Order: sequence, then structure tokens, then C-alpha cells
Amino acid sequence: MESWKKESFEWLKALAVGVVIVLVVRIFLFSNYVVEGASMQPTLQDGNKLVINKIGYQIGDIDRFDVIVFHANESEDYVKRVIGLPGDEVSYEDDQLYINGEYYEEPYLEEFRTEEGRLTGDFTLEEIPGGQIEVPEGQLFVLGDNRQESLDSRIIGFIDQDSVVGKVNLRYWPLNELDVRFYE
Repeated sequence: MESWKKESFEWLKALAVGVVIVLVVRIFLFSNYVVEGASMQPTLQDGNKLVINKIGYQIGDIDRFDVIVFHANESEDYVKRVIGLPGDEVSYEDDQLYINGEYYEEPYLEEFRTEEGRLTGDFTLEEIPGGQIEVPEGQLFVLGDNRQESLDSRIIGFIDQDSVVGKVNLRYWPLNELDVRFYE
């Protein structure tokens, strides 16, 4: 009887350690996110399940064109693509992206560009809520890949870097769309 109690106690300890490890990973390192809506099509679809790296963006900087999840308000998180970093001047002319006066290709838009034609429309940051010429320090300029259906920085303005939950590292559902590359 004594060995049964001892073995049960060992199993409970192992289970408790396992739960603590899972909680630490879930709370501090990685999280999952389910895409809702069409704002990131064709890159991400409604219902896609993603793994969000919560520490990678804290250890290294957020890079231009990263796909991130951020707190849009107290009850909603959004997934969008980082276009402008602090200090960047962003504009669109003839549906072409210019950052600091340099043209950047957006290969992730090609599928929609061939179907829809003009996607983004012309603008400068001065026309964005906040009326800045450049992205302010501590802020990001984000856009959805489905520019005609996205609630993004063109409407809500710049987002605080502190509101970033993490960087999208993996789409794991549906399995046939498993992917870790979101720029091409």
C-alpha cells in the first residue's frame, strides 16, 4: 500500500511540473491565434490557426513585412503586416509602396492584384489619422494584405509597439497549408 501512495505522489508531481511548463510556454513564449475575417487574404484565410512567438519580437526588433498580432482594443486582437517602422515615411503612388522614397515590391499581393487590379489606393502618412509625415517613435504602420477589406492603420492610425502580442511564426491549420513564410 505504501509503494502505491509513493508512486501516485510521483505521478502527481510529474503532472504538476508538466502543467507548470505548459503554462510558462503558453503565457510567456508562444500562443495560438485563429484568424477571423478576410483582411489578410490571400496570405491568411478566415479560420487559419497560427502560432504566435511572444518573445522573438522582444529579443529582436520587429522587421518590416513581419506578420504580427496586436491588441487593437481591450477585447480584440488583429493580425496585420508591418509596413512602416518608427521614422519611416510611407506612401502609395499608383498602387506602389514607397518607404523613405524607395519602391518596395509586395509579392504577397500578386494574387489579388491580378484579380482585382488596383488594391491600396494612393495616400501619404499625412492623410492617416494622426497626420504625421513619418511613423512616430514607438509606433508601427500596419496594413492587411486584403487592402480593400482591411481595418488597418489607414483607418485606425499607428499602433503602439507595446500593443504587439507577437510575431506570426507558423500557420498549422489547415494542415495542407502549413507554412512559416509570409512574405513571398
